[in-house]
Amino acid sequence: MLKNVLLVAVTIALCTVAAEFMVRWLDSGDDLAARQYLDKIPLAPGVERSWFAEDPPPLPNRRAVPAEWRALDLEIAQSGVSGPTRRADAFKAWNSVFVGDPCQHPYLKDAPGRLFVYDPPDGLPRPPYRFLPDATSPIGLVTNAYGFRGPPVPLARQPKTIRIAFIGASTTVASHNFPYSYPEYVGQWLNHWAAAQKLDVRFEVLNAGRESINSKDIAVIMREEVAPLEPDLVVYYEGANQFSLRSLVSKLPPTQQSYAEQVEKKQPGFFGRILRDLAYEYALARRLQGLLASGEVRQDGGEWKKPDYKLVWPPGLDERDPDLTRVDLPVNLFTILRDLDRVRTETSALGGELALASFVWLVSDGMVLDPERHRAILEYLNIGQAPFRYRDLARLAAFQNRVFAKYAAEHKLDFLDVARWMPQDPNLFIDAIHGTPEGVRLRGWIMFQLLVPLIERHLADGTWPRKEFPPAPVPAPFKPRQITFDCKK
Repeated sequence: MLKNVLLVAVTIALCTVAAEFMVRWLDSGDDLAARQYLDKIPLAPGVERSWFAEDPPPLPNRRAVPAEWRALDLEIAQSGVSGPTRRADAFKAWNSVFVGDPCQHPYLKDAPGRLFVYDPPDGLPRPPYRFLPDATSPIGLVTNAYGFRGPPVPLARQPKTIRIAFIGASTTVASHNFPYSYPEYVGQWLNHWAAAQKLDVRFEVLNAGRESINSKDIAVIMREEVAPLEPDLVVYYEGANQFSLRSLVSKLPPTQQSYAEQVEKKQPGFFGRILRDLAYEYALARRLQGLLASGEVRQDGGEWKKPDYKLVWPPGLDERDPDLTRVDLPVNLFTILRDLDRVRTETSALGGELALASFVWLVSDGMVLDPERHRAILEYLNIGQAPFRYRDLARLAAFQNRVFAKYAAEHKLDFLDVARWMPQDPNLFIDAIHGTPEGVRLRGWIMFQLLVPLIERHLADGTWPRKEFPPAPVPAPFKPRQITFDCKK
């Protein structure tokens, strides 16, 4: 009897593994989807397309995950409030001012009775957290001494180096279980390009991105965390976490039991939660999740039905050539531009410069998706951005990039038009803003092409690599500690 049970168990395991490999093979079109666009993306001088397939070297700071952390990760996964964000949150150093009393915090009260925290030097609650330094999380995130994703980078600037810091949110740091973020690819290809050009220079890349933050957080991160590292160039890529059309709608429609609301309110059961968590790492789980949800979404993959509303554009605001001083700029752009002023001023004081990138949204009027394979994109647009129509989201995404372009022109900054060259191919996206691993690689490739001419200009005029550096601010203390609490008492 036991022998038969073991035989069945082994057979099921082997079939599951085989099915996973089969689905991954079927989904390998993501890789082909990325490569088919390479010929359409102009190459920077001295770049070869064969480099696209190159990965960065293994991270020397990758460590074994402590057994205690693995146990905590399993505890969270079994708690009923699991998910990649919840799992990742246990291995962040939270701003102690932001946390306050964790049992009174609307989000952190569900933590499993313990958190890592740090004390912000300015006593303010921004940013809400940092990644733990010199750590490898159970999900796969590897950080250096500054809590930045990626390899070690020395504090003191080294001769003949060019240091580039990438600031932004989740689209900059990338999914924690992805092998690389787009800044890591950029660093690899820049060093390959320098070697091919026989340049006596090395590039260092800092990825200061982290998920769920906004421009106000980014401005503080620039001041407290990035500025002490004296970057030559700071690249800003973000355009989603403050993207809200609500200021353009004076009266939102009354609540209706739309498809979006029905799906949003339907909480997954035990099996659904397990499948949801597995879907972030396993292709087979994603397919099963899509199949089980097929009855909840339009079978043709088109936009879900939206209630009527009227979009009211700010009076006198030129949509094609906007006045950047207007406080009523849509999608919180006035706030974002003021925070960019702070980043730009901070960077300039260090002898560096800011470059501003356009932001990629996958949305267009009349867009039709595969209702199973692209379920996450459909839910992001029809639930996460409800009740707004695709055409309005696309209109404001384009407007946001025009504002970024004009801001760059007015302040004589380089504008890196990533959105112009990134293909609108859903197979390269997890949702409407986050890329698949190959989508992340392709976005990095586009950024690389756009950065090379900028770098060549500075190499030619002798400003890079810098030989002297102005005094940098003292790095903010960063000593995480663990706190425990019991919110059930």
